[in-house]
Amino acid sequence: MPLVVYDKNKHFSRTIMKFETKVIHAGIEPDPSTGAIMTPIYQTSTYVQDAPGKHKGYEYARTQNPTRSALEKNLAALENGEDAVCFSSGLAAMDAVLKLLKPGDEIISTFELYGGSYRLMVEVFSHYGIKPHFIDLNDKALLRNTINEQTKLIWVETPTNPLLSILDLKYICNLAQKHNILTCIDNTFASPYLQRPIDLGADMVHHSATKYLAGHSDVILGAVVCKDKKMGDQLHFLQNASGAIPGPQDCFLTLRGIKTLHLRMQRACDNAMEIAAFLKKHKRINKVFYPGFKDFPNHLIAKRQMAHYGAMLSFNLKTDTKRAANKVLNRTEIFSLAESLGGVESLIGHPASMTHASIPKKDRLAIGLTDSLIRLSIGIEHVDDLIQDLKKALG
Repeated sequence: MPLVVYDKNKHFSRTIMKFETKVIHAGIEPDPSTGAIMTPIYQTSTYVQDAPGKHKGYEYARTQNPTRSALEKNLAALENGEDAVCFSSGLAAMDAVLKLLKPGDEIISTFELYGGSYRLMVEVFSHYGIKPHFIDLNDKALLRNTINEQTKLIWVETPTNPLLSILDLKYICNLAQKHNILTCIDNTFASPYLQRPIDLGADMVHHSATKYLAGHSDVILGAVVCKDKKMGDQLHFLQNASGAIPGPQDCFLTLRGIKTLHLRMQRACDNAMEIAAFLKKHKRINKVFYPGFKDFPNHLIAKRQMAHYGAMLSFNLKTDTKRAANKVLNRTEIFSLAESLGGVESLIGHPASMTHASIPKKDRLAIGLTDSLIRLSIGIEHVDDLIQDLKKALG
């Protein structure tokens, strides 16, 4: 049997392709006019029609763009969904999901949450009568008791940002289905290479494709992958109506990045495992947050629902002050001090003053996000150089 075959519609069949083949071929077809193997950048705002309403499937570039369509097909295949919808950023993608709700609806989410997601729920959508609840989603009794008739969405991060907590997706999604509640899983930290939430029962999967999917710190782009076409149609409507679309060059760059997703993720995950082991033994470090440790909470769940433990980790210092953290942050040479994650280069950051600054300090401290917490996004450099850089920074 050939490695890759076509179905009757000349699209690659997702069922026969391994993930490593999907990233390169799924949803991608040679350009029909030239045979170009790479999807062209269709840099156009509109399309000529043969007659009013008679066109070749494309009318206006806010509504459709062939480069964007190829990326959406590719992402749907990677997450084993029926449809995918791309947006101008990860938060624009989340904004569209929240617009599926109406005043009076309620959201349940984890209390360990990316600061931008928290800000969007609390400081934007709460003004439109949509109420968020932030709870420990590992507390099954608390989750069941928080659900009520107004609960319409459960928004989940796992691993969480920045403490890498692992949540049981299968349990959460099954419970949501029993109550007719939508689930959307932010899969940014794991990527579809490590975790595919739709296979575990999720309705939607959210990505800041800026991170691991594009993978080279040169794109801002978001996406939502849907389990069924009906949900995809609703999000495509919002994509067109609100207009928060990515440009064709950003879609092209994301498609190009995805082709090496499996190679980049595996190298970064291998590096992270060695770095986590080094940090755990260091005398200046109080605790390392990394799901790959056997004594890490829900390690067995991570082992079950992920292909690896990821390339993100955090640690806090025994001297629990921002000043102590700053000394480490300012001493690295290979690790660059910057927000974001998931690029080929390693990054170091201070969540309390960077990615999670929008969360009130008392709420940050309540979940263990201390002033000395440092987050690492492990890249694909040689692991010996990365460890040496951290060793020097830690003194």
